[in-house]
Amino acid sequence: MDVRKVVLLVGALVVAAITAVMAKNMFTGASAPQAQATPMVQAGPEVLVATKHLPVGTIIDAESLRFQPWPKGLVQPAYFTKENGADPASLLGTVVRTEITAGQPLTQGALVKPGERGFLAAALGPGMRAVTVSVSATSGVAGFVFPGDRVDIVLTQEVPGGGEGPPLKVAETVLSNVRVLAVDQATNVQDENGVATPRTVSNVTLETTPKIAEKIAVAQTIGSLSLSLRSIADNTAELERAIAAGEVDVPADGDAKAERKMILAVQSRPSDNNTTFTVGSDVSRYQRSSVPAKTASTPSSSAAPAPATGGAPAPRSSGPIVRVARGNNVTEVAVGVR
Repeated sequence: MDVRKVVLLVGALVVAAITAVMAKNMFTGASAPQAQATPMVQAGPEVLVATKHLPVGTIIDAESLRFQPWPKGLVQPAYFTKENGADPASLLGTVVRTEITAGQPLTQGALVKPGERGFLAAALGPGMRAVTVSVSATSGVAGFVFPGDRVDIVLTQEVPGGGEGPPLKVAETVLSNVRVLAVDQATNVQDENGVATPRTVSNVTLETTPKIAEKIAVAQTIGSLSLSLRSIADNTAELERAIAAGEVDVPADGDAKAERKMILAVQSRPSDNNTTFTVGSDVSRYQRSSVPAKTASTPSSSAAPAPATGGAPAPRSSGPIVRVARGNNVTEVAVGVR
């Protein structure tokens, strides 16, 4: 064999052996990368944060606040901290002055306490008014109406009409979905444990629009007002009814913020459109179904005959009538009135 070829073959084998040894040392000597632990941010004191979105005018309840650890370097002096003795029970019944998002810490200036200047004005929504109505233990749902609840207003009255007989008794739901701002002079009827305590009240302050405030003022002069407590589940039904009636504009682009704004607007808006009524005959067959109609008196034979035409017309009854003509004498007789 040629000496040159032997030398080249031996050299190639040596190079291959050296390469194999180096590769082996490379894979066996290299260690897996070590994960570097991210230094944890040291948790600071516990601060009071909002558990949900709190718009302006929201009355704080036990479900609105909770304590949460907060980074020490981000704690502001205006926060309510547990180290400083902040008590969530002492904030129940206060009203949100500036909007607070979910998870945001509460500040001293964001809440208004009862008795402070501007408290009731802060509790009102934009363009809304506060109206107070007198209630009793019966008309006030036995004290189970609390600030923040939604109620319907029922007007009960007697309509005497113009005729004989007992007056028509009728109850009418004149307003619906009205928010309760305060009972008597209190916006918080909870004890030291945060439990709502029912109690008999004599006055209830409601949040209404200017037009509805006028209607309540007139309704108090017509008859007696009663409160009908609404269920929380009624908000969904009211939203569906408002959408079906075309009272709200549903966002076409599916914007979540616009839809939430629409839902909040429907849930917080009092209504005077969807009214219902019940008369006495709907409750008892011995009660009236219409107002008493005035019965026309039959003229005596000695009286002068009424002219067929001209002259003042005979007074008409408010109910159905039958007109009887005897020559030139025309008599109107009311019929169908209980």
